[in-house]
Amino acid sequence: MPLPNDEKLIALSEEVLKQLQAMFGPHPGFRPVHAKGILLTGTFTPSSAAASLTRAQHAVQASTPVTVRFSDSTGVPLIPDNDPHADPRGMAIRFNLAEHVHTDIVAHSANGFPATTGQEFLEFLRGVAQSDPAKVQAFVGSHPKALAFVQAITPLPASFAKEKYFGLTAMKFTNKDGVSRYGRYTIVPEAGEEHLDAATAAAKGPDYLFNELNERLAKGPIKFKITVQVAEDGDVVNDATVHWPAERKVVELGTIALTSTVANHAHEQKRIIFDPIPRLDGIEPSDDPLLELRAAVYLISGRRRRAAPEQ
Repeated sequence: MPLPNDEKLIALSEEVLKQLQAMFGPHPGFRPVHAKGILLTGTFTPSSAAASLTRAQHAVQASTPVTVRFSDSTGVPLIPDNDPHADPRGMAIRFNLAEHVHTDIVAHSANGFPATTGQEFLEFLRGVAQSDPAKVQAFVGSHPKALAFVQAITPLPASFAKEKYFGLTAMKFTNKDGVSRYGRYTIVPEAGEEHLDAATAAAKGPDYLFNELNERLAKGPIKFKITVQVAEDGDVVNDATVHWPAERKVVELGTIALTSTVANHAHEQKRIIFDPIPRLDGIEPSDDPLLELRAAVYLISGRRRRAAPEQ
């Protein structure tokens, strides 16, 4: 995908990347956030209800190969899995539709985001990067969106496979009859959710989530259901910080079954650049101002990651 032809957007993206590097240090070849991760492969099978929501290719064909990346937060490649800063966890899904044709979902384990716009997000990063913990606490306490985000972060998970993930930005889903509705993804673990108390988490090893995932894969597929909460008229669809009422309709899009890790793993992790904008018929982005910024940040940092020497 090409970079957008918007000088202000590119400049803001560079400022975000500069701030992230100031927070986590330079780590060539790794992502500026969610640096520590693992790539898995599997299959997506749509539900019987999927086509009623969208005519997107993966919702109407029998199955689609997927690549999924689970990750810890921060830009530190060796962050311990039980470090409190390793939350929220990430889950990114690539639907491989044809050679060089794909669409992605980018989600994380906190049902919230600290900012509505890119400038607000940059302000948040600068606010929480202050060296004085009291100033950080004061910043979060005086910014309701940041406070809501921090409060939405769940305790450390027992497994990547026992965590729920949220695609926070709304998308516009259109079915074969031309009926369009906005919705948000939630990715639900078939194994159920499980989180650890502080003492149990502290006793875990630095790679416990990654080791547990490999052990779980050896026993059989890891499964998640992808669901979409559907907005109603009047719901805010361009602000990732605004939640919709819990009683809104939820449509099951389908099931992911993950069966193995990706071959040539380190190289493929470095190469893949996820895109928060769907870019396919049947699913369009909303007017959420964060989408274009995130896409630009991912692309700029991804190109730099690919250009870095192999580790």
